[in-house]
Amino acid sequence: MDSLSQIVLGGAVAALIAPAAHRRAALLAGAALGTLPDLDSLPIALFSDNPVTLMTVHRSFSHSLFVLPLVGWLVWWLFRRFGNGRVAASPVRWFWAIQLALVTHPLLDAFTVYGTQLWWPLAPPPTMWSSVFIIDPLYTIWLLVACIAAWCLRERVAAQRALAVGLVLSSAYLGWSLLAKSMVDREAERTLASMGLGDAPYFSVPMPFNTLLWRVVAMTPSGYVEAERSVLVDDGPLHFRGYPSNVQALAEARDIATVKRLAWFNRGFMRAQVQEDRLVLSDLRMGLEPDYNFSFEVATRRGDGWQAIAPVQQPWTAPVSGMAGVRALMAAMWKRIREPTREPVRASLG
Repeated sequence: MDSLSQIVLGGAVAALIAPAAHRRAALLAGAALGTLPDLDSLPIALFSDNPVTLMTVHRSFSHSLFVLPLVGWLVWWLFRRFGNGRVAASPVRWFWAIQLALVTHPLLDAFTVYGTQLWWPLAPPPTMWSSVFIIDPLYTIWLLVACIAAWCLRERVAAQRALAVGLVLSSAYLGWSLLAKSMVDREAERTLASMGLGDAPYFSVPMPFNTLLWRVVAMTPSGYVEAERSVLVDDGPLHFRGYPSNVQALAEARDIATVKRLAWFNRGFMRAQVQEDRLVLSDLRMGLEPDYNFSFEVATRRGDGWQAIAPVQQPWTAPVSGMAGVRALMAAMWKRIREPTREPVRASLG
């Protein structure tokens, strides 16, 4: 999730658990701890300029449910031993405040489609529950209001209640997102089965800033299909559109280390294209057709096969730019949420 969401989540959790007399300090400490796991990008960038490494190592060791409790214990011990006395005065409460401010960060990230390596150093594919967009105001607003209220109310009981309500409402929103996703997935599976794609790998993800309009992508023998689904107005089968992918080139290059790494990271949800004898792989999970956030040149053609190259990340062409573009995107999505149509949101932006 975005940094603001992680800051207010960490602050709200820590301030709810810590003693009332320490509430403002807990808000600040929780905000810092809620940000800490995302600082992994700094050491990664110091040791590598490989864009695939930068992408696939992010949200790994710093988001591990094996690592963060140890980090939390170390932070707690240091502040108890050398701090200003708050942690030593209430060690049990501060222990859990620190632990939960850290651990809730990767758990929240797992609700996005990017994927979070919760079990690092074990190597299952990153967890991607993909039920919320990376920025969703309806998740963040309750926590932001709660943290502001707690800061102003300080030691009053009303501050504790505000934090509890904020956490309950934000968590309820996550619950709703999972329910909406299950409704979309249920109809997607029916539609794919009717198309002879019952065993096709697929994923669903909400469109930007909401949980009412969803995008569904499924892999096919020749490429992939995509559809949109409004949980408010759509019923019956999804209307999938087909897109090609160079599956032959991808199969020929499957043993290249970078290709294997990307396939593990994105679970095979990627488009393969050959551009000027270079194999370009695009992560289908993030972006709007035909422009995807992460596209990498990973190999060059050599005779009948492919030779690995140092990965090159292609520039991302955003579907919109500036505030006017954002307003156009929001208007197009809101229209699609309220009106059934086969026209994709991307096309409606011109």
